[in-house]
Amino acid sequence: MSRVLVVEDEAHLAQGLRFNLQAEGHAVEVAADGETALERLVEKRERFDAVVLDVMLPGKSGFDVAALLREKKNYVPILMLTARGRPEDVLQGFAAGADDYLPKPFELAILIARLESLLRRSVWMKDAKPAGDGHHGDKMRPAPFGEPEAGADTFSFGGKSIDFGELELRSLGNTIHLTVMEAEFLRYLVRSAGRVVSRKAILEDVWGLHEDTDTRAIDNFVVRLRRYIEEDPSQPKHLQTVRGVGYRFVAEPE
Repeated sequence: MSRVLVVEDEAHLAQGLRFNLQAEGHAVEVAADGETALERLVEKRERFDAVVLDVMLPGKSGFDVAALLREKKNYVPILMLTARGRPEDVLQGFAAGADDYLPKPFELAILIARLESLLRRSVWMKDAKPAGDGHHGDKMRPAPFGEPEAGADTFSFGGKSIDFGELELRSLGNTIHLTVMEAEFLRYLVRSAGRVVSRKAILEDVWGLHEDTDTRAIDNFVVRLRRYIEEDPSQPKHLQTVRGVGYRFVAEPE
């Protein structure tokens, strides 16, 4: 049985989610504000398998809650509920550390499907173990985007290594824990290595957004990834900007 925390200040919606998620076999707790959620998740260190987190909360916003959880190295999967018609909220949520999003108002069946997908993906990643002696070499075999594949969970480049199964990036002697979305974005770049990918393609293929939005949000996301993988983020060699178009990932720059 999965344990889910619903963080929602609208009591009727929170209780409706509790009732329906419990009917699906989950144990559900409710927090009416961000401070209460952080108290349970960070201070009391209660274990939850997923968090359904509204953006618009009294006090700390959902963005603040997600960012603080990741800052405290709590990587519980987060399904963020955003305002309808605001793709910039979606990107800000991912930048804060959310793993998936759903615009309000939403169909209950869609929310349950998204939550179940997050829970399954979390289990897959925990269960993903290297085959044989645990060494995959320097190549990652392609798999359908977003789907796990045994033996294809590690990619090495430039003295660095990304473990997609463990959500870890090992670089310069440090281990950085990635969010699911950071790992998916890096996976997308790796599979497109050497090719220029447009901001529009990134929006559609990684975040599932088709609306026009301020692509500076993507640029800000890239800035964070560069801090992870570049020796000098101000002079990127692996994650290069192609002015006016998008980005190109280069595994072994000259």
